[in-house]
Amino acid sequence: MSFDRDQIARLVAAHGAVVRVVVAEALGSAPREAGAAMVVWGSGQEGTIGGGALEFEAAARARAVLASGGPDRVDRLPLGPALGQCCGGAVVLLSEVWTAARLAGTGDVVARPLPGGPATMPLAVKRALARARGEGMPFAARLVQGWFIEPVAAPEREIWIWGAGHVGRALVAVLAPLPGVRLTWVDTDAGRFPAVPEGVVQRIAANPADLVAEAPGDAEHLILTFSHALDLELCNRLLSHRFTSVGLIGSATKWARFRARLGALGHSDAQISRIRCPIGQPGLGKHPQAIAVGVAADLLMDRAHQDKKKERSG
Repeated sequence: MSFDRDQIARLVAAHGAVVRVVVAEALGSAPREAGAAMVVWGSGQEGTIGGGALEFEAAARARAVLASGGPDRVDRLPLGPALGQCCGGAVVLLSEVWTAARLAGTGDVVARPLPGGPATMPLAVKRALARARGEGMPFAARLVQGWFIEPVAAPEREIWIWGAGHVGRALVAVLAPLPGVRLTWVDTDAGRFPAVPEGVVQRIAANPADLVAEAPGDAEHLILTFSHALDLELCNRLLSHRFTSVGLIGSATKWARFRARLGALGHSDAQISRIRCPIGQPGLGKHPQAIAVGVAADLLMDRAHQDKKKERSG
């Protein structure tokens, strides 16, 4: 998990000062991991640190901080004795007041002492920051000798969704809240979109295939437009463009026809086989939300497998 500067800036602009509650440390069995966070203001909140009694208590304490004008606070909570939860673990929660002025001072890594912690940055923190900035070494949010450090969020995955029909809408609803994901949502007309979630990039083009050239080479694509002809053209252009993955909605019959047509357009079997069709998990059913859940699960599993490979190779 990471420090989401854009989220905080948006909420500060809408509500004024806000309190960000972040899990600085999780010991034993806890609802969420270190770095999980929610942002609280007087009449609402966004994000989650796990829900239930812990989140209810944390939100109440955050609003008390807002009402009093600060200062930041740290709470060490054994989940069973303090809150009656069955998790059996403990968490350290850091509640910080954020304003536009404070946010302007953040860099690519946010490092600060816990309230009451050592004012001087420990050597271990300096080393972690040096590795992150100088060597590009990634790190997870964590508590180090009384200081909490976390990277500033940057999109880890570019996902382009082609089509704003029922399945496209369901997919965006499932994927948009995920951390580390930037969604680009494409269709032919503004009227085809519902309200576009915060942070999702909306693109409109009379011929969406013309936008393929603008897609990053590491993007993942999900094709589910209203037109088989447009689906085919998107597949054709993407096969001549760099990408990480392409998924196409459709049946085995549709894919057999597409394979033949893409072959006739000059693409090799090896190239064509990079496209996944059908997408999702057919056993879940054909309801748009069921398709979206299956596709999202596949995307998350793909990333988990890639991360494991990196760990082994590292």
